Amino acid sequence: MFNFKKITAAAAILASAIFAPSVASAQIFKGETAGVGDPVHTMFVTFANQAGKAGVEIQVNAGQTLTKSMLKGGRQEIDFFSTVPSLVNLMKGQQRMYESVDDAAGAAGELRAILGFKAGAYHPVTLAGSGIESWEDLKGKTVFTGPPAGSASATSEALIKIITGYEAGKDYTAVRLSWGEGYAALADNKIDMMVRPAEIGSSKIEQFGLSGEFRVLSIPSDVVGSEAMQALFGRPGRGMLQFDGSVYKGQQTSGEITALGFTQFVGTHAGVADDVVYNATKAFWENLDEVHATAFFLKEVTADTAFTSVNVPLHPGAAKYYEEAGIAIPDDLRP
Repeated sequence: MFNFKKITAAAAILASAIFAPSVASAQIFKGETAGVGDPVHTMFVTFANQAGKAGVEIQVNAGQTLTKSMLKGGRQEIDFFSTVPSLVNLMKGQQRMYESVDDAAGAAGELRAILGFKAGAYHPVTLAGSGIESWEDLKGKTVFTGPPAGSASATSEALIKIITGYEAGKDYTAVRLSWGEGYAALADNKIDMMVRPAEIGSSKIEQFGLSGEFRVLSIPSDVVGSEAMQALFGRPGRGMLQFDGSVYKGQQTSGEITALGFTQFVGTHAGVADDVVYNATKAFWENLDEVHATAFFLKEVTADTAFTSVNVPLHPGAAKYYEEAGIAIPDDLRP
């Protein structure tokens, strides 16, 4: 489990998807990440921008399902990708969405890490007038829990069950759509609630307060210490996060909001040359001021958080940089 600092600042600045000019490179590397507006996308594009300054040109394909990107990365079909810690063990064990993928375990063995980061929290968002003011009010309602093929929907439904005991499809209707469709469905009042992983201060969440009022449900204090909730907080890439509800204009839950936090890491595979990953890693950390200026949540990226929730070995090129920079590498992450 990881520990988040309390976050009380204003909305994040969205990262630009337009890459900065890069040093000429003989090779273009393939990269995949989530959709524009997602903190995972912001971080990955920021990494790619800095890598470009060192001559490592990464062509980013955004809007991808990360369960598939990780598999493609392990197969060495792409070179850099956003990585979900909770999916690593599922790949290794050929479980759930990887159950019928014969080479899943082998692909997982090829995954390598560059750096981890605290991405944000699951936001259970409902608009004023929905009739939802507490978790118990979800009974009989329609809730967008995430995309069909991703891991977020299962996590959202587990969160609801732990808090209320409600089961998807029995006590409420769980709707699985793309992220963009989920936002649109809530805005058009076609669903009653949306559970969306986002950075704290997300402009995507803030948009619901620009023309009205909305509510982000907080995890009840009497549930936080339960065995089931602590187990959810303790999963790879998960943890408890608290932030001030006033970070969003028009948000109706007063005071501190307790949420399920999530982390991710920028990944690559064992076949990428050491010098390529070394140069990209070095460029990122040596331009940390620019990274911090990209988005508010990226100010949390420091040498102390470099290995947050990383659960695959570091790439040798990344490890070389950390050793030169005097950043202690956990023994279980050494190549």
